[in-house]
Amino acid sequence: MSDEEKTIITEDTTNRFNVFVAIIPFVVMIISMLYAVIKLDVDPHIPLVIGTATAAIVAMTAGYKWHELEEFMYKGIRLALPAVIILMLVGLVIGSWIGGGIVATMIYYGLQLISPTYFLVTILLICSIISVVIGSSWSTIATVGVAGMGIGLSMDINPAMIAGAVVSGAYFGDKMSPLSDTTTLASGLTHVDLFDHIKHMLWTTVPALIITFIAFFFIGTNVIGGENISTEKIDEMMFTMQEHFVISPWLFLAPIAVLVLILFKMPAGPALFMGALIGFFCHIFVQGGSVATAVDTMTNGFVIDTSNAAVDRLFNSGGLMSMMYTVSMAVIAMTFAGIMEYSGMLQSIMHYILKIAKGTFGLITTTIFSSIFINVSCAEQYISIIVPSRMYLRTYIERNLAPKNLSRTLEDGGTLSSVFVPWSTDGVYIYGTLGVFAWQYAPFTILNFTAPIIAMILAATGIGIAKITDKEKEELLHEIYGNDDDEIPSVSTNV
Repeated sequence: MSDEEKTIITEDTTNRFNVFVAIIPFVVMIISMLYAVIKLDVDPHIPLVIGTATAAIVAMTAGYKWHELEEFMYKGIRLALPAVIILMLVGLVIGSWIGGGIVATMIYYGLQLISPTYFLVTILLICSIISVVIGSSWSTIATVGVAGMGIGLSMDINPAMIAGAVVSGAYFGDKMSPLSDTTTLASGLTHVDLFDHIKHMLWTTVPALIITFIAFFFIGTNVIGGENISTEKIDEMMFTMQEHFVISPWLFLAPIAVLVLILFKMPAGPALFMGALIGFFCHIFVQGGSVATAVDTMTNGFVIDTSNAAVDRLFNSGGLMSMMYTVSMAVIAMTFAGIMEYSGMLQSIMHYILKIAKGTFGLITTTIFSSIFINVSCAEQYISIIVPSRMYLRTYIERNLAPKNLSRTLEDGGTLSSVFVPWSTDGVYIYGTLGVFAWQYAPFTILNFTAPIIAMILAATGIGIAKITDKEKEELLHEIYGNDDDEIPSVSTNV
């Protein structure tokens, strides 16, 4: 970068934009997002592009040149690269584990836990386990969730209760699984180790899950008679899996091996790669697949065609290419975030917001409601994580709060609240899959609204809030922003 460019970028950009001008790109993106996702029923990528273009136009009216905006976008993309790498590794793991029969084995034994007497608690437990294993709330809902709805309805259980248990369990895994794209996004964009992020989420998610289990225990014992249970759908799934996969308890060694590597402090990238490699060899030597098929599965995902539609939906997934949708969205969103941040527009908005968000409680509460607002306005779970991660990361660090507080809060507010928005991609998907509207299952999706409340309680009490020293703060600012400390105007934290 030339000295002239450096001079332009390093001047105090906070005062370049009035807050009402700075929010114009957000308003344009939100309007285009709502129209595209709800009215046209299309993917949110183009609205993100429109938002980025609007941000560029607003920045250029303030005096920025195109080559400067390009640099801003490149910087934004570079910040997303750690998350992109993990996402691609997750795609490899999912594909190889499905091809190797590892996922089928875990689901097969999980389905045997069905209990007629405590149906809601059992379906919550199974969905929680399976969503952690496969890292996908949608796949869990489309398979075990659909089967659970059929079984529950045969016992005359309120469908909203069943859907609430299914969604609570499915999104527990979406939040806690190292294979989940939202989990890797939240940790990657905040520069937090994937497994440190997951461990820190235990503070809010485990109490929320316990509360959910207790609630469904009492609900379930009052609505289930137990005599009219029909496990036909479950039996069909288990029989189909036995026909097409070698099911063996020995395959549990694959996830156990990955857990052992994690316990020995191996970084997430190498641990996930080893998991993918184990799945690759299981595909060849246990399931009898060819090397070419195993390689293709890791690249393009597993393909199966059975007489059971639920099994097909569950196992036709995974692979490196399956993550390109999320990767492309993250890259585009980070071009938008890059312009907003490095031009100073984001700082103008933050300066206004932080006048209200006083202290740790105010900051964490603001982060949660920002993620919820983006879910409501943009109808997309990923964006509710990506945009606030760039808005608040620097402020958390400057207030001596470890970044993993932010990554946890993004999941508490963004990942979990998406199910309550009927017009969001998650709300539409759940209705299309389970046949229950968001406003019907919302009171029973206990984990999803309990975790954010617990997060605010912890923020108010200081329990479970990780702090950093001044030295660690300076090291983090240098590590994340490098020489950008002079390029990005700092937002005052004395509010």
